[in-house]
Amino acid sequence: MKYYQIDSQLFIKNRAKFTAQMKPNSVAVFNSNDIYPVSADSTLPFAQHRDILYLSGVDQEESILLLFPDAPYDHLKEILFLKETNEHIAIWEGEKLTKDRAFEVSGIKNVIWLQDFHKTLKEVMAYADTMYINTNEHYRASIETETREARFVKWWKENYPAHQVAKSNPILQRIRSIKESEEIDLIQNACNITEKGFRRLLSFVKPNVMEYEIEAELSHEFLRNRSKGFAYTPIIASGNNANVLHYIENNQQCKAGDLILLDVGAEYANYSSDMTRMIPVSGRFTDRQKAVYQAVLNVKNEATKMLTTGTLWKQYHVEVGKIMTSELLGLGLIDKADVQNENPDWPAYKKYFMHGTSHHLGMDTHDYGLLHEPMKANMVFTVEPGIYIPSEGFGIRLEDDVVIQEKGAPFNLMRNIPIEVDEIENLMNA
Repeated sequence: MKYYQIDSQLFIKNRAKFTAQMKPNSVAVFNSNDIYPVSADSTLPFAQHRDILYLSGVDQEESILLLFPDAPYDHLKEILFLKETNEHIAIWEGEKLTKDRAFEVSGIKNVIWLQDFHKTLKEVMAYADTMYINTNEHYRASIETETREARFVKWWKENYPAHQVAKSNPILQRIRSIKESEEIDLIQNACNITEKGFRRLLSFVKPNVMEYEIEAELSHEFLRNRSKGFAYTPIIASGNNANVLHYIENNQQCKAGDLILLDVGAEYANYSSDMTRMIPVSGRFTDRQKAVYQAVLNVKNEATKMLTTGTLWKQYHVEVGKIMTSELLGLGLIDKADVQNENPDWPAYKKYFMHGTSHHLGMDTHDYGLLHEPMKANMVFTVEPGIYIPSEGFGIRLEDDVVIQEKGAPFNLMRNIPIEVDEIENLMNA
């Protein structure tokens, strides 16, 4: 891995939080992701399943974690199964985890080669009453490919039909959404790398630059700072492209007078950052661009203040909508009649701001978190309002990542990334 090794104490704490919520005499199993084929002998780069990573720190394919806190024998309480490495694998693929290295990474003492998984599971299931299966129940999940985890669940149900079944996901949704201090440090590092990439662009962007050239500059800066690259597919949208919310082609020329919407973020150690900034191609905003920009910034600043413990996500968005309505009235984009006659299910402001303001952030860009439950300290959220005006040829979105505090306003992990109009203009024209 490019990133510095994470202290195994983090994963020991994470496992303790999970097992504390398991039913008596129960087992939980977590699988790595597959390596997905492209065609011929080509594959996509491996990306570890976040749940086994969160609980073990193991960033390697063909790994399985088994947790059985009430096991009658200590060696069965925590087991890490790894594919046995050898000299041939070392030559062709590079270093894989040995049993000693796996213990250093995870803090798990009992490491068994994967070939003995089924034999070990058979013994474990003879003692256990319940199996926690790990299904993806994230509110944004849309999965067509059968995952390694899904294949295991199907196999397990066929072979152990007499056992009770419980779900890992509700536990993980709650514990993963509240970050340990080590995790916040990792997200902060990802944000710091994103800052370096953004500052690099401020002296690079000029009229006629291509969107993909901007993407290349960011990739360069991210990789040279121990990131694998982008935490998600980057959006580099100039001019009217910014009005396509998930524009990812990044293949157009940036023209003088236009704005560029940059929705980009570096990952670090499998933790995400998620930033949106606006750059004027010519180095200066027009008066109209500046007015809309300031309106979005006002909404972001006010919305950020509301991210406090006890806040309910749904009600928060209602309140943000009221602030956005006021700003749109000031810009002349809607009038009082639009507001008075609006559909409560699709308020007038939605014509120009049609997406949500915040989502959980962590190992996943849209991270785990139960939106119907009140916000808690050490949850990390994005704040990303926008105003999109196709008729005027531009859209503006601004986004920071913040940590909910025990009391008061959240802590901004992107506090050092330029966002004020004057600061951006001064840096671009230095």
